[in-house]
Amino acid sequence: MTLDPQTIRIDGIYEQRQPGNFMLRVKVPAGTVSSDQAVQIAEIADRFAGGSVHLTTRGSIELHWLKEENLAEVWRMLAAVGLTTRGACGGAVRGVTCGPAGAPAFPLVSSFAQLLHHHFTRNPHFEGLPKKFKIGVFADRTDGRHLIQDFGLVLADSAGDAPRYDVWLAGGLGREPSAAFLFEPAMPVERIIPLAEAVVRVYRAHTPKGKRLKHLLRELGRDELLRRVEELRGDDLPFVDTFGPLQFPAGGGSRLEAPVFAGELSTDELRELAGIARRFAGGFMALTGGQNVVFRLVDPFQRGEAEALLAAAGFGGTIREQQVAFRVCPGSHECRMGLAPTRDVTLALIKAMGEEGLRRDWSISGCPNSCSQPQLAEVGIVTVKSVKGDDGERRPLFDLYRREEEGRLGVPVRQGLPLDDLVAEVRRLG
Repeated sequence: MTLDPQTIRIDGIYEQRQPGNFMLRVKVPAGTVSSDQAVQIAEIADRFAGGSVHLTTRGSIELHWLKEENLAEVWRMLAAVGLTTRGACGGAVRGVTCGPAGAPAFPLVSSFAQLLHHHFTRNPHFEGLPKKFKIGVFADRTDGRHLIQDFGLVLADSAGDAPRYDVWLAGGLGREPSAAFLFEPAMPVERIIPLAEAVVRVYRAHTPKGKRLKHLLRELGRDELLRRVEELRGDDLPFVDTFGPLQFPAGGGSRLEAPVFAGELSTDELRELAGIARRFAGGFMALTGGQNVVFRLVDPFQRGEAEALLAAAGFGGTIREQQVAFRVCPGSHECRMGLAPTRDVTLALIKAMGEEGLRRDWSISGCPNSCSQPQLAEVGIVTVKSVKGDDGERRPLFDLYRREEEGRLGVPVRQGLPLDDLVAEVRRLG
């Protein structure tokens, strides 16, 4: 039986650029994966996905090169370790993202993000939406990721019986980037789930198919959107933290990060990281918005030993590609929407960088959908189209973005650049 590309998206599946191959996105609760889950994912990738995985900017894991006849077994193997792909693509509440993984309050916000993940995942009331609906929970505003969520939460106060969060609404990137607005500061945690449910219901009822919440905001205006949300908001719920900061040492521990170029991990590398997590970090690791892996060490005095094992596994940070913070989507290597071979372009740009460039925060998206969040990077690159050259070959053109103000998205400063001109711009930036 041939899969219908439109109906299978809700189960986390997209067709790849290469006919007969599929990408499957795994929802990782709050970007926190256990050693046992990582080993199982590595086994799946070895058997069915070409021996590698891709870490996304939302803390999910993508498997590429899957065949239709193997999907049922992949889903069974994921379910065996408590993972699902349901709602990872398509019109649903997507995986709840979380960060920054190195923040002292990360264990607290991670536990709440996991609670939200389990509340919304596989819940039919939050599927069949006009388009994706993204929720993020963050310990602070440092990386600006709250600005691009449909429903963003930033920890405002962790004192007392229950934390409070600043609530941000209607952000998103894509072809029409729009920063979220502050709905309410320091909201008590017991009010958040009823509010989130109301926002989703308003979004579902009043937004055209294929549009995000930011579109409804533009159509209705802020006051009318908020009025409709308030009409549907239910009673506050008593806050019961069913998870608690179990995954990481509550005191913050010692943070250790494994840099991963372009989010691409071989299964051998993933198993090595799983072993380090099991030995030094309580059996858990966090997938970051920068497509890296973070461990919070149970015993800070073991840091030297853990660092040595990371270096032996190839994550020592001496490789030039690992020295620069550079978010990279799969681009035309696998994605049907991709207009540029993003990993190849990234390598060319890193080669052109000087020391100042290596210290900057970068991102490249292979199409205008901006999955790698280039508008949040200090320097962002969006592939806007491809054009046919004199030789008949298609070549990508790029817009170059700069983000210079906290609380705002980056804006294009150069547009329609061929690759050679883009490399020259990067060289000029240092």
